[in-house]
Amino acid sequence: MRKELLVTALSLFVSLAAQAQVPENLEVEGVPSFPPDLVNRIQPYFESRSAILNDWHPTRREMLVTTRFGDTTQLHYVKMPGGARKQLTFFADRVASGSFRPKSNDTIVFSKDIGGGEFHQYYRYSLTDGTTTLLTDGKSRNSGLEWSPSGKWMAFSSTRRNGRDTDIYVMDPMNPASSRMLMQVEGGGWGVIDWAPDESQILVGEYLSANEVYLYLVDARTGEKRLLKPKTSEKVAYGNARMSPDGKSVYFTSDQGSEFQRLTRMNLATGRETVLTPALKWDVDEFDISSDGRWIAFVANEDAIGVLHLIAAATGKEVAAPKLPAGIPSNLRFHENGRDLGLNLNSWTSPSDIYSVGITTGKLERWTEGETGGLNTSRNAAPEFVRVRSFDDLAISGFIYRPDASRFPGRRPVIIDIHGGPEGQSRPGYLREENYLINELGIAVLFPNVRGSSGFGKTFLTLDNAMKREDSVRDIATFLDWVKSDPRLDADRVAITGGSYGGYMTLASMTFFSDRVRAGVDVVGISSFVSFLQNTQDYRRDLRRAEYGDERDPAMRAHFEKIAPLNNVKRITKPMFIIQGLNDPRVPHTEARQMVAALKQNNIPVWLLIAKDEGHGFAKKKNQMYEAAATILFYQKYLLN
Repeated sequence: MRKELLVTALSLFVSLAAQAQVPENLEVEGVPSFPPDLVNRIQPYFESRSAILNDWHPTRREMLVTTRFGDTTQLHYVKMPGGARKQLTFFADRVASGSFRPKSNDTIVFSKDIGGGEFHQYYRYSLTDGTTTLLTDGKSRNSGLEWSPSGKWMAFSSTRRNGRDTDIYVMDPMNPASSRMLMQVEGGGWGVIDWAPDESQILVGEYLSANEVYLYLVDARTGEKRLLKPKTSEKVAYGNARMSPDGKSVYFTSDQGSEFQRLTRMNLATGRETVLTPALKWDVDEFDISSDGRWIAFVANEDAIGVLHLIAAATGKEVAAPKLPAGIPSNLRFHENGRDLGLNLNSWTSPSDIYSVGITTGKLERWTEGETGGLNTSRNAAPEFVRVRSFDDLAISGFIYRPDASRFPGRRPVIIDIHGGPEGQSRPGYLREENYLINELGIAVLFPNVRGSSGFGKTFLTLDNAMKREDSVRDIATFLDWVKSDPRLDADRVAITGGSYGGYMTLASMTFFSDRVRAGVDVVGISSFVSFLQNTQDYRRDLRRAEYGDERDPAMRAHFEKIAPLNNVKRITKPMFIIQGLNDPRVPHTEARQMVAALKQNNIPVWLLIAKDEGHGFAKKKNQMYEAAATILFYQKYLLN
């Protein structure tokens, strides 16, 4: 009896010690207290600092960027290459993005939500006196701001009318009361893309699914819309689009008649189209046009590597692009001067930083240099490309990061980290806490691109749709077989993790492969498509039905019930860690709670972490640090030991 009391007292002490480490904003179950030095050991890996280019100043060669110095990402101002980042906003929640009002030297409009709920509001910020003014209603979801060329108007989409449909609004930001609905729509996938140079029309996109997106020209006065190109029997996805500076053409990416997104120019008077990238067998991820119309810069997604290309608009011919350091370029922005192209660059040795390149001179200038916590990033593992054949002979691929064999000899444990989307794509870039797993714990990390991933053609993108959902889970078996065949990897020590749709893939993989893995970490994952579709936010529901299937159809519902990890929980025999944001508008927290309850009922070890001030993933540094420390403890207990 005395021994039992002692054990009970000791358990209570450990439980209280763990609770003392837990911030009030976190709900935690099962997570033990951290060793005293764990946070200190991982801290440097969280001191890396990236910067994202938001906009060039309208007249000066200066930039607006988002970066994090404190707990959350905020707006900063950079006046020159290598210059200091002057912080402009100081909110508890992150600032999503910002842009300068054209033709103005002192006005910025930025977007921010509360607690990760993604109901973004627009605010006006004055560079003159630092004041902030709310422009939208404070309740609806507002997104996709595009400025008219004069800076007089901003157009954006909003769910203000009914919380479901993303109607198009126009506002003079200097007079918020001027806000008016320009176009009433049905569906949550409508968004503003660009304005005509004379401000008579607005280019608007209608997103139905990853394989079906359409473009419209909308009268900026009446809201009358005209489909840019007639619909055909072929489903077409139009990607990025821009009006030409002279207003005579529209540039867009499209997979019409092709497996890949090709850059195309359409003459508005004649309807004649010219494909500018006919020989490119990869997606054009993004592009931008110089203000004088001379240059088109674009990034091609070449086997998950980003490559910068340059086209002379007058001839439509590709010319030699400026040479960049190794990494993935993104976020292209031409300065108003037409000579400077700003961009982000990310690699496995450097977090995202901002560069500019002279289009004609090739001069490369680095505007920000992200700190890396004092770590020597040259020792970071380089990504190794992996290509395998799946159960039906489909070619699938991914990247693996291996620990230093001289420090960690022998077969290494593996974490398979599955991307979300499901139309996402794992690409080789800078890792943060994963670098701790690789560099300090000797764990290899494998990032697969299963069927349904983007970047490999529109057919590949559809191979996990509806009734084919579990085929992507079977792809994980192929990677498990590959791990087993590699003499440097330990197939007896494998864990699976993923976020969002990758969270579903994690849960599903645990039901399929519990005998082949040691543990799973599910971050904001779907445990049942039926309950997910019933509880996700209204503006998202039909868009997700287009991807996953419609639960109102009896056959589809039966299939959902059959494949739901929640309904197959008895097949999970290994420990799970489930992580969730309470305010998640995409995957509601109920998906996590019902999975935890089911695992407990089956006596499976399960840890739970819910952040009350986060949404679809953790954005606040203090929460990210706790999540990382807890996850590392989980791997040490169930993968390494």
